This record gives sequence, structure tokens and C-alpha cells, in this order.
Amino acid sequence: MPITGECFCGSIKYKVEGTIRDARSCHCSRCRKAFSSQASSYALVKPSDFVWMKGEELLTSYESQPGYGLRFCSRCGSTLCGTYKGSVHGITLGCLNGNPEIEVGYHIYVGSKASWEVIPEGVKAYIEGPPQND
Repeated sequence: MPITGECFCGSIKYKVEGTIRDARSCHCSRCRKAFSSQASSYALVKPSDFVWMKGEELLTSYESQPGYGLRFCSRCGSTLCGTYKGSVHGITLGCLNGNPEIEVGYHIYVGSKASWEVIPEGVKAYIEGPPQND
């Protein structure tokens, strides 16, 4: 059964015909601003498994650094996915429908988290990005 997701207003819908993996929350200042939240929660996906089902023409893109970007709904502003060199490489967990059967495995860039945020004890957290061998 494919994993599906959509924006807040429902104008844009997608499906993932494979698995999503490596779910994490990023607490860096850039993600806080991009997602208007204390962190971004997302999971990686194979670009070949990702399909826009409806509303692709309503997407707005923003390249935050060379090769890396985000795609948003131009109507409601929902951040739907992250891109790498123009292809979808990650999806936001908040826009998923149903139970994607994945949990956030770790938190990254907690060293630059907002001063008002409290990271729960016992979660796997890294001051910056995760170690390459993790």
C-alpha cells in the first residue's frame, strides 16, 4: 500500500510507492524558519518511488543552498518535500496521511535549537549532524 501525503489545503497530493527511511528531526535555525516550528521532521525517499498525484503545477520551490531546496504549496504554504539537484529526496512527516510506520530515530543540530525548546531525555541527539558511520 503506498504512503500518501498532501498539503494543508489538499490542493497538492503525492504518493510514495516504496519505503521511507532514516526519519529525523532537525533543530537548526534554518529548519525552524523554513518549517515555522521548533524543528523539521522528515524522512528520506528514493526519487524513483515518489510521484505527484495532484497539483504539481501549484508547487513553489526554494533553493536554500546550491543543489538543495524545498517545495511548498503556493496556496497554503505547506512544506511538502526537500529536493536535491531537482529531485525529491525527502518528505516532511507532518504532511503524511495515515500511519507511515516509521518513527523519528534521532534529532540533529540540537546545539543550535531554540532556547525555549526542551529536548526530551533519552532520545538520540547530536549537537550537529549525525556521525557518518551512524
